[in-house]
Amino acid sequence: MAVEERTRERLSPDVFDLPVEKMREGYYTDAYFNHARAALLQDRRRPRVVMQVFQKKHSFLGGMDEAIAILKLCSHDWDALTVHALYDGDRIQPWETVMTIEGDYTLFAHLETLYLGVLARRTLITTNTVRVLEAANGKPIIFMPARHDHHRVQTGDGYAAYVAGRIVGAPVGVTTDEQASWWGGRGIGTVPHSLIASYGVRRVGRRRHQHHRARRFREPLRPDGARRCTCTRPAALGRSSRHLRGARRPVALGRDG
Repeated sequence: MAVEERTRERLSPDVFDLPVEKMREGYYTDAYFNHARAALLQDRRRPRVVMQVFQKKHSFLGGMDEAIAILKLCSHDWDALTVHALYDGDRIQPWETVMTIEGDYTLFAHLETLYLGVLARRTLITTNTVRVLEAANGKPIIFMPARHDHHRVQTGDGYAAYVAGRIVGAPVGVTTDEQASWWGGRGIGTVPHSLIASYGVRRVGRRRHQHHRARRFREPLRPDGARRCTCTRPAALGRSSRHLRGARRPVALGRDG
């Protein structure tokens, strides 16, 4: 059963290191939002609106602090807007309003792409991580997507996983320092297959080599103990080489690329 310890302090907007000028100029915005704002300004129309933000599934909210930071730093007059928002980690229902933005639409029309995108991605990751933690039923979990996605998404995705851990009451380990940077944590990890292969050992069952690898892996351990010594099963080296037969050979790059 989820503990649901929700975050009640907003992260500072400065944490997110946003490209403020480009966001304010509409560089990352769907073009039709920029066109809509330009048309309104050209006709000197400044409609006062109430924007409601919602989604359609049972979920756990993520990305709200980042969305607020986008509005605060990149709108054309934050003080003229009235914003109400739930907190990261809140359990949300289908169609439930998670944020309202009230004010002159031309002040924030160019930001809709950005705050919706942040909320969508972080909520997805927080919700999925909560499901995994619940299924794990107290077993330690390491959030390890860094090798499967672009490095620029590490920071916010890592924080979304951290929020999930707070909801369930089960800490989540992340594998890079960047993923842990928003809450001041550090990356942890397991013994990589490459280290096992580098010692020329084909089977994990050889205990002497296992212990030697473990000692070597622990020697550069940081003072905070942020590296977990867990041996993972190596891929069969013969099988890997067989898979390469008949494959196209990569082109060697020179020193100039």
